[in-house]
Amino acid sequence: MDFMKKEKPVIVQEFVPGKQITLCHIIANPGEVLYTKLGLDPQTDYSKSAIGVLTVIPYESAVIAADISMKSSGADIGFVDRFTGTLIITGSVSSVESAFTSVREYFVNKLHYECCEVTKT
Repeated sequence: MDFMKKEKPVIVQEFVPGKQITLCHIIANPGEVLYTKLGLDPQTDYSKSAIGVLTVIPYESAVIAADISMKSSGADIGFVDRFTGTLIITGSVSSVESAFTSVREYFVNKLHYECCEVTKT
């Protein structure tokens, strides 16, 4: 009856040494369902909003990116995780773009990180 055994999935998480922003994406006018599934504030005006997703290595740098995002724009922090390097911000499309522009400039010019381009859907 070995064919009935369920194998547990193996998750491999690889850490690449270096300093880099690996994802910097803006979701313009996301649907209400996406906000809900991400656990973000359901009181947001969805028609005039955006979600920004950024990942960074080393992971702790997400805290710095969150700080810069808040101080440089009207964006709000939806989620920040210093253990995975994930930052999710919300706000108007222009505030999320402004936040990511400031984060990229600081990380590239001051911290000498490699950085991907900002993408938007």
